[in-house]
Amino acid sequence: MPEIHYKSAAELMSLLDRREIGARELLDHFLQRIEQHNPALNAIIWQDNERARAEADASDRRRAAGADTGPLDGLPVTVKESFDLVGAPTTWGIPEYRDNVAAADSALVEKYRRAGAVIFGKTNVPFMLSDWQSFNVIHGTCNNPWDLTRTPGGSSGGSAAALATGMTGLDAGSDIGASIRNPAHYCGVFGHKPTWGIISGRGQALPGDLAPTDIAVVGPLARSAKDLELAFSLLAGADGPAARGWQLALPQPRKQSLRDYRVGVMLSDPQAEVEHAYQDAIAALARWLEGEGATVELDAKPAFAPAEAMETYTMLLRAATSKRLGDEVIAKGNEDLARLPAEATPYRRRMLEAQGMLHRDWLRWNERRYKLMAGWEAWFETYDLLLCPAASSPAFPHDQAGERHDRTITVNGRTQPVVDQLFWAGYPCGYFLPSSVAPIGLANGLPVGIQIVGRQYDDRTCLHMAALIEEGYHRFNPPPGY
Repeated sequence: MPEIHYKSAAELMSLLDRREIGARELLDHFLQRIEQHNPALNAIIWQDNERARAEADASDRRRAAGADTGPLDGLPVTVKESFDLVGAPTTWGIPEYRDNVAAADSALVEKYRRAGAVIFGKTNVPFMLSDWQSFNVIHGTCNNPWDLTRTPGGSSGGSAAALATGMTGLDAGSDIGASIRNPAHYCGVFGHKPTWGIISGRGQALPGDLAPTDIAVVGPLARSAKDLELAFSLLAGADGPAARGWQLALPQPRKQSLRDYRVGVMLSDPQAEVEHAYQDAIAALARWLEGEGATVELDAKPAFAPAEAMETYTMLLRAATSKRLGDEVIAKGNEDLARLPAEATPYRRRMLEAQGMLHRDWLRWNERRYKLMAGWEAWFETYDLLLCPAASSPAFPHDQAGERHDRTITVNGRTQPVVDQLFWAGYPCGYFLPSSVAPIGLANGLPVGIQIVGRQYDDRTCLHMAALIEEGYHRFNPPPGY
């Protein structure tokens, strides 16, 4: 069956349910794709083919017997390396966790398996899940299938690269600083960062950690917006003790057709300048939306200063990730802060301040966040969605030298700190807002995506717009040569 590997998960499920292909046959097809293409990409870094084949065979027997099947029954699926999967290593790319093998499944894996998914592999990540690249000393470097000299993004880079090259049917990642959205944008696939707290992150943590991390979420990546909706509906909802007390009832999309939508569009911002070719791609999408009858307003954004949003997000982000740091790292950071040169980047200063801040200082920053959240709520009284970049540029060349926060990228011919583009992650993410990324074409020969930001808990509105764009404007296109 030609190019079955590029079909959406929904299409694959239809073929399986009609018994036009078997689960074992489909799995073996994906495994052959991995054997063919993964050596150059290094996207999938762990597999259990024997167990996966047994699960696929069981799925085929269920269908043959006319038994009940789940919504993902027999679908070959991969997940990000950071999700606990019984019998598989969970390292986050950290050498001291090389031998950490999960004894229980994460909540996300449980839900995928409950739906019948055949989870056969795990995908590559950066060290501590903290980069727009995906490389680590345990698993090596993951490459972008559109250009092997470039990053696929991070930290869910392996997931996006595997989807883009037809090596898996569906995937899932995590996001605290665009780790779903950035790889989707760089590799030309779809991703959804949900409203904070509505999909359980249990089992997506370092050994011994139980408390959910502020800002961090988990969500699906896919080759189709409809697959995002399918996976999101399976994953969202209360988990563990919380399931005794509440059930999730998200609103339906705010509008039903493009002509009814009112959207704001940002092409760039002084906080993080955007490549002109990428701006042009977003502007072309905006013109198409207008042509379809949507109300589109350029540079429409909340009343608060973007710089304030960036500062607040950065402080809360670096405070949230500081729990992973040892006392000696914090002490060294305090020493570095005391002698920080005047020319140091604002990000560097905020990072050092945040990782050692007092709890009362965190409470003040959190209060500031909630004031900005009120600003977003007011803005969404007028607009249904904000459309904006997912990063500052298409995928950039591999750069593994030095510290991540000291690296640079080139935007419009000028050098820019790579951390500046964190603005496009934090503008919605720091305020618990949902956002989807959908591919919208190429810029400088590389894929680019649009970030679709919605009001808190309006996840289905983001997903609906992604589906409308996919249906009428631009679909997933595989990279050449795969």
